[in-house]
Order: sequence, then C-alpha cells, then structure tokens
Amino acid sequence: MPVAILTSALSWHLPQPFLQRLFFVTQVTYNPLSPSNDCIFSGPWAGFVNMTKTLPPSSMILLLFLLAILVPVAANAASHTNSGFPKPVVDAPISPSHGHEEAVLSGGCFWGVQAVFEHTRGVTAVISGYAGGKADTARYQQVETGRTGHAESVRITYDPAQITYGELLMIFFSVAHDPTQLNKQGPDWGTQYRSAIFYSTPEQKKIAEAYIAQLDSAKVYSQKIVTQIAPLAGFFAAEDYHQDYVKHHPDNPYIVINDLPKLSALRKQFPQLYREY
Repeated sequence: MPVAILTSALSWHLPQPFLQRLFFVTQVTYNPLSPSNDCIFSGPWAGFVNMTKTLPPSSMILLLFLLAILVPVAANAASHTNSGFPKPVVDAPISPSHGHEEAVLSGGCFWGVQAVFEHTRGVTAVISGYAGGKADTARYQQVETGRTGHAESVRITYDPAQITYGELLMIFFSVAHDPTQLNKQGPDWGTQYRSAIFYSTPEQKKIAEAYIAQLDSAKVYSQKIVTQIAPLAGFFAAEDYHQDYVKHHPDNPYIVINDLPKLSALRKQFPQLYREY
C-alpha cells in the first residue's frame, strides 16, 4: 500500500530543509488509499498526536505547526532564571593588534546560530558545517540520521582585537541556543543538534570549562548546562544551500519561529555587540 509524507500528499510547496526540520520532531506518513485518510506518527510526540489521528490531514498539519511554535517558546521561557547575563570571569584579553582567530560551536540548527554570529561585532566570517564526526560522513543527509557523530556547527572567524572568545561564548549561551537541552534544540531532536564547544587550544578549553562552571554556580538556568566540551578534530563546511539561510529566507516559517527571535534578543541584550549585515 503506497505511503507518502503528508506534505507530499497535500502538495505543499515549502522548502525541503524546512520540511525536514519540522517533521524530524514527529514524522508523518499519510495513506492516500485509506478511506479515513488517517495518518501515522512516530517520534517524541507520537503518543499524543496518535490520539488525534482521526482528524483530517489538514487539521493534523495545523496541530503539528502549533506544537512546533509552542514547545520551543515554552522551553526558552522557562530556562532563564536571571534577567542579566553574566560576563565570563575567565577570558582571553582583548588583543592589542588585529588578527583572525576561530571558534567552533554547536547549538542546534546551524541556520540560526550562523545568523546570530553574523550579526555580532568583531566577527568577520561564519560558516555553517559539521563537527564531531569524520570527513566521509559530513553530508547533510547522513548527519541528519544522528548516527555520524557530527553536530550541526558553525565556524566563527573573529578579530580578537574587537571581541574575545569568552564574549562569543556569552552570546552562544544567552541568545544563540538553550544549553540545558540534551541532544535537542527547540523542535529539532537528535545528537546532531546537541550543544557543544569544540576547542582548538588549551586556552579555549579553559575558558569554556570555567564559564560553564560560573553559569551553573550562578544558577543562570533553572537546569544544569549539558554543553559538551570536546577537542576539534575537524570542521567540514555544509552544503551551499545551508549557508546564510536566514539572510536568504527570512520569511521561512521555521526561521520566523525559531531564529528571528534570537536576533531580536541579541539586539536587545547586547546592543554594543549587535550589528546589521
């Protein structure tokens, strides 16, 4: 019996990466030959959604869309306990001369994380890519299985005379993602969406470890930070269509729901570090 993804059966015309992100949470299969037009759900919300699977497909898609909106909003609202975000006590000093240094961070979908740091003063380039796995599996379709060891990541090139590594981590922990979510971020689930810092020098490792301890001690979050700190074995640039995704697709529903609020938060919380494209 033929089975198709619900969006295909309904002839939706949303960008494919958005569909993958939306339906990774709860995969939907639609049986077009079924007299009841029923849908079959799998994923973290399967139990709840299957209770309503007698609804028509159009109602199902609306339900999933609302869940995609409400869950990340509720999670982010509950995570912060302090109004002000502390600066790192342990940090590298501002360099007396201009230069180029790199940081590799993972905080869920790389679309929004890339956009946040592209709007950060002192950052000269941001590339979306994969880190944590091997070169031969650094492809989107493989990484999205969650079995490659890779995490969706960004490589940030910055001028240490304008911004420090610790300040990048401050933005990473405060507005770029929620570091208390284990192997997920908002509507995206899997180890490829884990929170991680891939350090390339002993100093980066020291600053990251000290900052996490500082934030946990200050109880900035109501739950413990689960960010992984690991040595950088390699960074592999993602496919071209992933680069600058927020800039090129600001009206994409996934971007509107999950990523534009991060840019607003960056502008509001750190106006001295915010810049336009």
